[in-house]
Amino acid sequence: MAMPPSSHYYVPILAGLFLAEWIVLAIHPLHRHDWILENVLLFLVVPILALTYPRFPFSKISYTLLFLFGCLHVVGAHYTYAEVPYDSWWISLTGRSLNEQLGWQRNNFDRLVHFSYGLLLAYPIREVYLRIAGVRGFWGYALPLSFIMSTSMIFELIEWGAATVFGSDLGMAYLGTQGDVWDAHKDMGLASIGAVMAMIFTAAVNLYLQRDFAREWAESLRVKRPKPLGEEELQRLWKQRQE
Repeated sequence: MAMPPSSHYYVPILAGLFLAEWIVLAIHPLHRHDWILENVLLFLVVPILALTYPRFPFSKISYTLLFLFGCLHVVGAHYTYAEVPYDSWWISLTGRSLNEQLGWQRNNFDRLVHFSYGLLLAYPIREVYLRIAGVRGFWGYALPLSFIMSTSMIFELIEWGAATVFGSDLGMAYLGTQGDVWDAHKDMGLASIGAVMAMIFTAAVNLYLQRDFAREWAESLRVKRPKPLGEEELQRLWKQRQE
């Protein structure tokens, strides 16, 4: 697929900026073993994006959103999510504590990143669904939301498993609950809220720009195959196999 000339420069610039941040923050992280755990998914996702770039380039909007989320994650991996000193940074800038101003009793950087997971990644995921699965209308918004919610749940299970396997300080640093028994529920809820906001905004833009928006939604909800796909379909497939 041929790409616009501007994209040939835009994506490498984003990649270079991200690599520079990653290298700087890879030097002397607060907890090296936790940094390694936090970067496992990054080591998987970045090569996939690089290898699929020639055949499946994302839009510049999606690459920008992926870049922003990656930058947040790299900061969290350097300090561990529970110890990112954003409050100290805010005090240095304003002379006042952000946590005190907002009434927070804990380090909420992890909450920001979970919210950003939904807010920033729902659109790139929607692009995959539209361009590969060919979904339209309602499903172009519902499926990215479902993906964010389900993968948030899976990640919480991964955190639980890692904390169980590694135990002690490393497990707790990776889990990052900070004593909140509802931490996993809040993280999943914030990711879902972020994705809902992203899809509502996307739908609003499309409603304004897309002339056939309502028709596309109606068509996406129309029944395409009126016959049930339970035992009747199994019988049909069995008969077909016997022929």
